[in-house]
Amino acid sequence: MRIGYARVSTQDQKPELQLDALEAAGCEQVFQEKMSGKVRERPQLEACLRTLRKGDTLVVWRLDRLGRSLKDLVEIVHGLEGRGIGFQSLTESIDTTTAGGRLVFHVFGALAEFEHNLIRDRTVAGLAAARARGRMGGRRLKLSKADVRKAAAMLMDPMMTKTEVASHFGVSRVTITTRPR
Repeated sequence: MRIGYARVSTQDQKPELQLDALEAAGCEQVFQEKMSGKVRERPQLEACLRTLRKGDTLVVWRLDRLGRSLKDLVEIVHGLEGRGIGFQSLTESIDTTTAGGRLVFHVFGALAEFEHNLIRDRTVAGLAAARARGRMGGRRLKLSKADVRKAAAMLMDPMMTKTEVASHFGVSRVTITTRPR
């Protein structure tokens, strides 16, 4: 069974072009929604993915209608592949039910992994450069070491509550109850 998925980003956009193309491609059922691709929760896409069975093919008009990013797209298609479901993008002429289509999509997957590794490497290098200049990552501490010692001393007094100590230092009660680094 060929099942289509169509998505437009805004309420002003019309899905007719996609719907016509999916119908011409032989889709027996089409799921459609009006939602930004950046939104992670897309109810119609989730319903579409639940409907697909082994041997079916998911058809989209264009790759960007399905995934929020190349990484997201690769994850979705690999999930389909693992369930024995094909994928076809009409505009890009990608069809994972053919050897050539699978090759092209695996190249996309390799590019997504390469991009992810580049981003990770740049992040690690940036953090190392910042550390070399004496800057540490993470959130700034709310209390100095001296304030932590004072707060601990104040908490030794059975008449003093954590809420009172927190109020004295202008921090939340949780900050007082967490252990210092």
